[in-house]
Amino acid sequence: MCDRFNRNSCHREVSIKINPEYKGVAYASDNTIVISANWFRDNPQDSDAITHECMHVVQNYSRYEPGWLVEGIADYARWKHDRNNPAANWSLLNFDHSQHYTNLYRITARFLAWCEKRYPNIVNELDRALRKNIYQARLWVRITRAKTTDQLWNEYSKHPNL
Repeated sequence: MCDRFNRNSCHREVSIKINPEYKGVAYASDNTIVISANWFRDNPQDSDAITHECMHVVQNYSRYEPGWLVEGIADYARWKHDRNNPAANWSLLNFDHSQHYTNLYRITARFLAWCEKRYPNIVNELDRALRKNIYQARLWVRITRAKTTDQLWNEYSKHPNL
């Protein structure tokens, strides 16, 4: 993931701490990942939760906005670079008309995977803009040569096949 997304300033060493007091699943801060001991005990096959958090280390964004895109890229990386997702019973969610790209995580990740098939390198460009703190919604229009995120979502909702 460092080679693809953040070759120049990526932490190559990451510490993983298992915290019995943490009630969530996992989080990343700088080059440290904290994972809930209870989650890990109850979901021993879900090692790719760490892949998601490693992507946050790679992202190394100064801001966490927009959150839907930050988390979507992290879950896209989990999907793209998976090691054990099938055993953990984790996959991108099938499209449903009640969803929206701002719903985060697997919904956004699947939308990004769909976009990447049509606009190669779009995830890299979005990631780069977030890291440089220059992301704006109109970036989608530039990358796709005319389509807003909502227009892309509309197309995706009509033909969501990956």
